[in-house]
Amino acid sequence: MRRWWMALVPLLFACNLLGQATQAPHPLPVFTSSAPTETSSPGAGPAATETTVPSSPASVSALPDPASAVWAMVAGGFRRPVDIQSAGDGRLFVVEQHGVIRMVEGSQVRPEPFLDITDRVGISANEQGLLGLAFHPEYAANGRFFVNYTDSRGDTVIARYQVSQDPARADPGSEAALLRIDQPFANHNGGGLAFGPDGTLYIGTGDGGSAGDPQGNGQRVDTLLGKILRIDVDGGEPYAIPADNPFAAGGGRGEIWAHGLRNPWRFSFDRSTGDLYIGDVGQNTWEEIDFQPADQRGGLNFGWNIREGLHEYGGGEAVGLTDPIAEYSHNLGCSVTGGVVVRTPSLPEWQGVYLYADYCTGTIWGLIRDAAGAWQSAVLFESGMTISTFGQDPNGDVYVADHDGAIYRLEPVR
Repeated sequence: MRRWWMALVPLLFACNLLGQATQAPHPLPVFTSSAPTETSSPGAGPAATETTVPSSPASVSALPDPASAVWAMVAGGFRRPVDIQSAGDGRLFVVEQHGVIRMVEGSQVRPEPFLDITDRVGISANEQGLLGLAFHPEYAANGRFFVNYTDSRGDTVIARYQVSQDPARADPGSEAALLRIDQPFANHNGGGLAFGPDGTLYIGTGDGGSAGDPQGNGQRVDTLLGKILRIDVDGGEPYAIPADNPFAAGGGRGEIWAHGLRNPWRFSFDRSTGDLYIGDVGQNTWEEIDFQPADQRGGLNFGWNIREGLHEYGGGEAVGLTDPIAEYSHNLGCSVTGGVVVRTPSLPEWQGVYLYADYCTGTIWGLIRDAAGAWQSAVLFESGMTISTFGQDPNGDVYVADHDGAIYRLEPVR
């Protein structure tokens, strides 16, 4: 089993392809949970590190009883779903890796895609494809949204699109490429997009691939690889560099917000606090969750490839590095899928709990800061899913995508 997991580390994704999206079957299945346990001891679960930052008043100070919630199926039949986003209304948009975005209303999946750009998306390797989607904060007024994909050459493209006169269809001819990033290898493409509380667009990029970061991109600030980028899509054409970016005045690429990342597979902002959480996929041994509080300026260095998690990897000066807030070893999985902070009103005992998962095992952990300010993590669910992403709707409800083709929502036990 260990060898199977390790074979998947550079892949991230399963290879089976499913057919056309369909309405969810009935009755809807649910997944059971496991009781929370302490996870600070080796082998028991992901270790969490210490901090002196107090818990947010909007958050619980203890992990919830996982038996109080279930994952209920919403819709199925998707083809390798990798992202779930909302346009700010009642619709969900599911990104299929081969280059299609589908729209879900309730449990109904529209038969016609919202966007089909399979003609320009390259997916010759398992980590390539259409990987990320973000709707402009003023989407209701301007109809703009942004995607992150690899093209036929395997290079990353960040592009803007426009909805058509039909609100259920985007205009595939409206593409405006904002940013192109050469990819030296086929893996570690990152792919996440998110608008921050400040209205700027954040972009997750991998270190360029291969193994061990042979070009040192994670620590270099003259490249956009191995980073979280931050751009202003409204301040210039095709974009502007925010004046408070760490290298806006020089010394590195102006788009860089944070560096020292290997393959940030899903990052998100807490919608109540503005804190940034990043799931960074490890190399041989350790998976990690990184964190930037909302009041922290950019420029954090999360350590790759000097370290993998909290552990020495490539060597070098380990000064000024930001520790992960949680990590777990490959005894427990193979590839972290970064998640979201629960803010749904229907689950008050889950407020402020950050959920994240392992792609290979389907284990879902919860992570919080307790009353003393220490990070605590525990296994909440053994889902049996191949979890490729998390998502949220405007109500704060939390969703996960099984890469094998279905979407699930976290719901209270009635």
